[in-house]
This record gives sequence, C-alpha cells and structure tokens, in this order.
Amino acid sequence: MNIYVGNLSYGVTQDELREAFSAYGEISSVNLITDKFTGSSKGFGFVEMPNNAEADAAIKGLNDSPLKGRNMRVNQAKPRGERPARGPRW
Repeated sequence: MNIYVGNLSYGVTQDELREAFSAYGEISSVNLITDKFTGSSKGFGFVEMPNNAEADAAIKGLNDSPLKGRNMRVNQAKPRGERPARGPRW
C-alpha cells in the first residue's frame, strides 16, 4: 500500500521516516519529496508498505502523531487520477 505522509517538519529525513514506519512492519520504499531547484524538503512524502494490514496499522498509529515537532498527517495515498484539479493550467 502506498501511504501519504504530510505536515512533516522540513528537517525530517528519509531515514527518520523509515524508522517511524518500520515499527509497524516491512517498508518497501520511502520517498521524501524535495524541491527540484533547492533540494529542500516540501514537507511531505510517501511510504510504500507491501503488507496492507501493517500499512493500516501504521496509518492508525502514526496519523496525528508528532515527529520532530509537527503532527504528521498519514493516510492511504490516492492515485494521481483521483486528485482534485488545482486550478487552470495555461
């Protein structure tokens, strides 16, 4: 299951995110989203967990929990096609 993790402190690293989620089970990948020009974190990322039961436990256990001073928002990631439009594209 692909899990969205938002409201992250800009100082959170991929290793710290992996450590937080690994308490709930196996991690396939961790992808912290960064600005392509500056390389700094955008405050959100994605964690892939192969076992859905473990992923559900991680979502329930970590949603609204603190990591480096900010409460994370954790939920199942939606496929790109299901995201709402962000306004006109010129």
